[in-house]
Amino acid sequence: MEKIKIFLVEDDPAWRKGLVDYLNSQPDITVTGEAGTKEEALERFQPECTDVILMDINLTQNNLDGIETVYILTEQHPACKIIMLTSLTDEQVIVESFSAGAVNYISKSSFKEIPDAIRAAHSQQSAIHATAAAALRNEFLRMKNEEYQKLLSPAEKDILQLIHQGQTQSQIEQSLHITKRTIKNHINRILKKMGVKTSKEAAAKASQRKLF
Repeated sequence: MEKIKIFLVEDDPAWRKGLVDYLNSQPDITVTGEAGTKEEALERFQPECTDVILMDINLTQNNLDGIETVYILTEQHPACKIIMLTSLTDEQVIVESFSAGAVNYISKSSFKEIPDAIRAAHSQQSAIHATAAAALRNEFLRMKNEEYQKLLSPAEKDILQLIHQGQTQSQIEQSLHITKRTIKNHINRILKKMGVKTSKEAAAKASQRKLF
């Protein structure tokens, strides 16, 4: 059986080693690459050796540079599947992660659920983890407000409706016959219209609240 290849980006060496050992103990998963910083991640990532990326949000304290790394990787490699791994629960940070291109978002306290999330992402069947579901539901319900609907284009409304129905990115691709990059661009515009903060603004907010 061919194993699912993981590229792990995590700044804490002890946590990274523990997670590598845990994932390598799974019969169908193997860690093929590691990085501790944004720069290392961009330099070491090899798409041909990676099925799923696990990305810590804070690679340096409260900077949310993991999200910035996701933006860059998904621009360069639109097909890559990225799961955010963090202790942050701020709604704006969660929404920004999905806007950047992540397929799931899991709290480090739920590490036992990471293997199943990896398998789901690999098979393109990712269901949003409970860590992020409430935040996204609140954001999308807010977007359904009539005032906000006036700001959206017909294509953006179609995507928003499918997201609210719980469709995955792959299902939206099939339903609307558009590419992942097009979906991401639409979502970015939707979130911008809804006033979602940029990653730097969200980082400042996280720092002020001392979430990490």
